[in-house]
Amino acid sequence: MSKFIINGGKTLKGEISVNGAKNAALKVVAASILSKEEITITNCPNIEEINRLLEICESIGSTVQREKGVVKIKTEKVASSELDPELVKKIRTAVLLIGPIMIRNGEVKLPHPGGCAIGQRPIDIFVEGFEKLGATVTEDPTGYTFKADKLIGNTFIFPKISVTATEALMVSATLAEGTTVLKNAACEPEIPALADYLNKCGAKIKGAGTHTIEIEGVESLTADTYDVMPDRVEAGSFAILGALVGDPIKVTNCEPKHLEALFVMFDKMGVDYKVGDDWIEVRKSDKVKAVNVVTHEYPGFTTDLQQPFTVLLTQSNGMSMVHETIFEARLFYTDKLKQMGANIVMCDPHRVIVNGPTNLYGRKLESPDLRAGFALILAGLVAQGETEVDNIYQIDRGYEKIEERLTALGADIKRVD
Repeated sequence: MSKFIINGGKTLKGEISVNGAKNAALKVVAASILSKEEITITNCPNIEEINRLLEICESIGSTVQREKGVVKIKTEKVASSELDPELVKKIRTAVLLIGPIMIRNGEVKLPHPGGCAIGQRPIDIFVEGFEKLGATVTEDPTGYTFKADKLIGNTFIFPKISVTATEALMVSATLAEGTTVLKNAACEPEIPALADYLNKCGAKIKGAGTHTIEIEGVESLTADTYDVMPDRVEAGSFAILGALVGDPIKVTNCEPKHLEALFVMFDKMGVDYKVGDDWIEVRKSDKVKAVNVVTHEYPGFTTDLQQPFTVLLTQSNGMSMVHETIFEARLFYTDKLKQMGANIVMCDPHRVIVNGPTNLYGRKLESPDLRAGFALILAGLVAQGETEVDNIYQIDRGYEKIEERLTALGADIKRVD
């Protein structure tokens, strides 16, 4: 199994470009199944999570072509309604295929989905939502079976905000009979981007990007070209990298307006940064102040930046509290930062106290999940000595050739098989 070897303590300098958004590309790949026509996806990141979802699409009959950031998908016929358990257990976003396959074939069998180990992530909301749209759902030890000859529009109020469930029901409701209204919907930027694409293909969606989305069902959808937006989590991760070791680091090809919650934290801390139309330049400051941070649904501070940001807090002056409100197991990686010398106290599964600044020291560690894995890379770049990060498949799920991109900035990081 591959691992990263990092020799830390170096100042990094230069430009790093942001790739296409994982969470946007995944959703349009799944939505492509709704149409028999060919979709072209540009600026598509070459990462493990995308590759696994494309494999699942191929396993049910899609034709997939991929070359230099461009993916073409055509699904003239959905040959199988049963999803491969070995593939599904690797990525949670397989749940996005429920609606498209059920619409095409009348049913879909979904094994229990995988993904990051960041706490309980049941699919109850998906079950409730599809039942509200007229599907019959049964569960057995192997997974779930969703059946519907035709989805029927209805009003569904999400019991709690869920990005993936919002996207799954919005996509599926485009071909439902009648009008669907989704209330307490998520507002993340990837959602209106997906709605814009679907509308270009003939869907009738209003309100995407707000908490109430209205979808008038249509008979069929065409396909078109979808240009994947820049990845806001990757952009934020690189901005935090600049605050830790930049002299400076310029993050290019990004959308700064998607990171306003991070900039609020930077302002409070005294981080040295500049923002342009599509770039962010960040330099390490001699002293940054400790701040308290609470994760929240967009436009709040995204949970996916909590782990990298916590590394920055270990180098900040004073006491900080990190309150993770989205996932109950997403702070457990802080034990690994403590092994490196961080002064972190866990209050409960949702809150930790970080005292800084502290010197970090290289250790042998294992990446527990995607975002925590990148946080360990950041810690390794700051630390004295050598850090070894194992289980980097988790990191590869979301960051394309990250060692090559960091090396271009001056980092000493190598992938070892």
